[in-house]
Amino acid sequence: MIRESLDQWDFVILAYVVGVLGTLAMVGWSWLAMRRAEKRRDEVKRK
Repeated sequence: MIRESLDQWDFVILAYVVGVLGTLAMVGWSWLAMRRAEKRRDEVKRK
């Protein structure tokens, strides 16, 4: 759909999408980092 004027809701929705995706990416990255740290800790405990 082609529109002449810009609608502010396009930007609002995009901002929410970027915020949610950024939050999910940070949660995933933190979870993976936690798993790697736990694995390293367990390897050190075994020695």
